[in-house]
Amino acid sequence: MSTAPKEAVLIVEDEPKIASLVADYLSGSGFASHHLDHGDSVVPWLEQQQPDLVLLDLMLPGTDGLTLCRQLRERWPRLPVIMLTARVEEVDRLLGLELGADDYICKPFSPREVVARIKAVLRRSRAAEVPGSIDGAALSLDEDGWRALADGQDLGLTAVEFQLLKVLMNAPGRIFSRDQLMDHMYRDHRIVSERTVDSHIKKLRKKISDVWPEREIIRSVYGVGYKYQPEE
Repeated sequence: MSTAPKEAVLIVEDEPKIASLVADYLSGSGFASHHLDHGDSVVPWLEQQQPDLVLLDLMLPGTDGLTLCRQLRERWPRLPVIMLTARVEEVDRLLGLELGADDYICKPFSPREVVARIKAVLRRSRAAEVPGSIDGAALSLDEDGWRALADGQDLGLTAVEFQLLKVLMNAPGRIFSRDQLMDHMYRDHRIVSERTVDSHIKKLRKKISDVWPEREIIRSVYGVGYKYQPEE
């Protein structure tokens, strides 16, 4: 009787003890893993291999984690990325999220928490690949699949972008402040600035405009926030 292949995690971490500890916990939870300790090795390795998720340290020799995150999003936009860092300053959280990281974990951390976060991100990633019964006549949400479609075309939203669009679409015409949107986007109350919301809105608009270049359905309300205003 054949068994399903194990889900694989690429660990990019230059501290051997941390990498080994995470790898042990992943193995105990049924995952396969591979470890790289230098930023310059990541892209060449990914060109030959296909992991299910990348666990990416921020501070690396060679190419740093933020640059790598940008490169991964450009080359493999569907590959889930969780960033690890010992730097907890707000700017690093903001940059990591703006570059498209699916989650962000600060050191020191519990390896059990890392495994739990990996499982959560992979669940969202798998759900996004499951097609559903969708009306493609306009902008629509497939909540089971975590997908947004414009005229039937998948916009390729990240989990945070999907959640943001869902909040706005559930209340057409309602104006949400940035603080209200942050409360919906980050249930763990992580520390982020209002610029984070603006960044996600900008990326969300770009993805919608790639399909509907002449439509503006997410509108800014000066000094207040944003609203979803479907066209008549």
